[in-house]
Amino acid sequence: MASPTTPGDENVDPRNPYASQSRWRHAESSAYAKFEQERGAQHHGHHYQHHNGPVAREADAHGNVSDLADFLNKTRVEPENGNGDNRPASMRFKPVIAGAEEARAATGHAEDAPVAESAIKASSGPPPDGKEVAVGPLINYRRMEENNWVGSVLVVTTGGGRQQHFKPTLNLRRAGEEQQQGTDVEGICLYSDPRNTFWRFDLVVEMGERETKWEYELPGLRYRSQTKPKVNAFFAPAVTESMRIMFHSCNGFSVGTDEEAYSGACLWNDVMRKHQERPFHVMIGGGDQIYNDGIRVQGPLKRWTAIGNPKKRRDYPFPESLREECDDYYLKNYIRWYGIEPFAQANGQIPQINIWDDHDIIDGFGSYVNDFMKCDVFRGIGGVAHKYYLLFQHHLAPPPSTYTSDAVHPAGGEEGQGVDPNQFMTAYVHPRITESGYINGPKPGPYVAEHSHNLYARLGARIAFIGIDARTERTRHQINYPETYDAIFTRLKEEFTAAANSDQPLKHLILLLGVPIAYPRLTWLENIFSSPVIAPIKLLNRRVGLGGSFFNSFDGSVDLLDDLDDHYTARTHKTERNRLIERFQALAAEFSIRITILSGDVHLAALGRFYSNPKLNIPPESDYRYIANVVSSAIVNKPPPAAVANLLARRNKIHHLNHETDETLLKLFDKDPGNSNKTSKSNNVTMPSRNFAIITENSPNNGQRNGGGGGGPLNSHQVDQNHLFPPPANGTGAGAGGSSVSLSHSAQTNPAVPRPKDMRLPIGAGEVNCGSKHKATVPGEHGRGSDGGLDVVIQVEIDQHDGEGRTEGYGLTIPALEYKGEKPASVVGSVGRGSRRSVRSGRSH
Repeated sequence: MASPTTPGDENVDPRNPYASQSRWRHAESSAYAKFEQERGAQHHGHHYQHHNGPVAREADAHGNVSDLADFLNKTRVEPENGNGDNRPASMRFKPVIAGAEEARAATGHAEDAPVAESAIKASSGPPPDGKEVAVGPLINYRRMEENNWVGSVLVVTTGGGRQQHFKPTLNLRRAGEEQQQGTDVEGICLYSDPRNTFWRFDLVVEMGERETKWEYELPGLRYRSQTKPKVNAFFAPAVTESMRIMFHSCNGFSVGTDEEAYSGACLWNDVMRKHQERPFHVMIGGGDQIYNDGIRVQGPLKRWTAIGNPKKRRDYPFPESLREECDDYYLKNYIRWYGIEPFAQANGQIPQINIWDDHDIIDGFGSYVNDFMKCDVFRGIGGVAHKYYLLFQHHLAPPPSTYTSDAVHPAGGEEGQGVDPNQFMTAYVHPRITESGYINGPKPGPYVAEHSHNLYARLGARIAFIGIDARTERTRHQINYPETYDAIFTRLKEEFTAAANSDQPLKHLILLLGVPIAYPRLTWLENIFSSPVIAPIKLLNRRVGLGGSFFNSFDGSVDLLDDLDDHYTARTHKTERNRLIERFQALAAEFSIRITILSGDVHLAALGRFYSNPKLNIPPESDYRYIANVVSSAIVNKPPPAAVANLLARRNKIHHLNHETDETLLKLFDKDPGNSNKTSKSNNVTMPSRNFAIITENSPNNGQRNGGGGGGPLNSHQVDQNHLFPPPANGTGAGAGGSSVSLSHSAQTNPAVPRPKDMRLPIGAGEVNCGSKHKATVPGEHGRGSDGGLDVVIQVEIDQHDGEGRTEGYGLTIPALEYKGEKPASVVGSVGRGSRRSVRSGRSH
């Protein structure tokens, strides 16, 4: 982003594009100049006698701006003592207070100063030298540029401000090379204030004929921990191969959880073991990479949360002093959580791609009633959370300011939060960084006044990735703006068209949605929680506390209602959801690309899928409507009680998206992990145990095997007859409208068995023998096929008391799409504006 300062102005600080162009900005009027000179003579005596006029304050001076406030108050005209106002003149106006520090002192809340600010004042030692690492390194994957892998590393150091006196470098080299043979990468300062400085290092490595291990280190920086590795490594795939993917979500504990009872973040031990056995090339975070809910329990919002009256809570201001406290909380919580082992080790060795969800901000953000979501406090913490989401999870510079209730906000024609000078008096903010991998929403969100960050990247040779930011634009009645969906699909069509015309076409699209989209309905529960029957109980809850934690501490609604409203399957999102799926199905058919959805949020594992109406007799290998939804949650947070998982299993009906598409959960879990007893015998579709997922392409380059469903022969394990499916007897299927489609190789080479009457059983070759006996769960067979399908295994925790985090796998193969039938009619209009076909469908949804 271009600097707003005037080119060639010698007084402009090049490190801060938001600085004033005038060095004399604190003495801009003759009246103030006279006041400053008189004040200086009184307080500083001989210092001012050497000057004929006022002395301009240095550009980076800070710590006291009360002189300007004193001047404004001194020259203020007192209101006449009219209208029966007998108060002293000094009480008939509100004094001007400039700066958060002075505001706290003037209002008697000096003890509420953020920890960082008070620590700086109390420090008697030398200032930080900028060489101590507070947290990091954190490595991100960003995109591919031709045959180059592009990523970044983030390091947060202690101390900083508007100028940095030490600039670190990163040394990047192939594993086994000496440091002198590597490349030195200079750090880019994204953000710096007296507490910490954020350094980004851009990495570009060439992808070769084979998978390559790269090493990097940060000479000149020192770590607080003696066990922290000085050299970190990551892997880039061969240029002809797709990336091996690890997926996780809900990476933290809810407020009040007994963390020791769940052995902390122990599943990351299993992630690192599997990474050592066979490296992951990318780690996809599906939301809730951090839990910031503690801000309302032991953080600065504790006083606000304790207000019993929802109206008073809604009208509570979010001044600069409270913003500073919340800013300090989010910063410290990120540094604490991202420094916890073994998660910290994974952060430095497995490149990440992340989208956020509500707990990255605060529980339920975006899904409370509109009036409450627009209150100052929620707008304020939304802005602060967005700031650190960009820094820690995307390695992007934040906006120059975040929301406060006492700042002057932009006029109606302007966007975003505007620029509040009070927030960067002692801070440096890098100009906005634009990158081709981001598809930004066309307008700011309703509660976080910033544009959404949707992500596109190519994950190696044949897999594309799209992550939809479903939080920035969310309300109770929409998930994303129609214009945002249009921008996403325009970009996808451009990328798919270019790939189809190249020598390396795409075969898979990984779609990341924070919340499951093929999932059991809980409409009946929504109806109860939002019915008039609840109103008297809500009243008693406000008056005498009846119901306790059954109601949330924010807008007074039933606590689970925000979780239900979050779901794509909620009745308020039904039309938008159906339209989104239909649009992706049309994209799959147009380019013969298999769509696979990754989701988290619900704290259990499941496998949902959309598929063509059985009457159409189309096998999954040729079915563009077949879209699997891999649900993997949570890697850290506690699972729901078994009773909740069993209830969801009983609600697992066959639903109908429209006349041509059905959906349901697959009976994936043939047993509980290990010798545990986590679910009822009738529940084979939801697993209430912590988990993460692994996805690997059965590369056509493997070339040695033709196994069904992605490589392994069906007799490699004992076959369960309940886990078989029939391909059509003649090897072809009729598409919608009677068009003929051909079967993939894997469907033609597997034995034919009758199609199950229960579509919750396997319906495709890749689902045959799904669960703990599937070849995708066997390390020596996972991803070793050659049919181009994706081997998927959900690794489920066996025992929560096992600090090593051992897991058992449940697998299946998602086939590549070979669709040769007629292209479906283009989906007209935008997602979110309704689907006439779905609405008019006579089938139940």
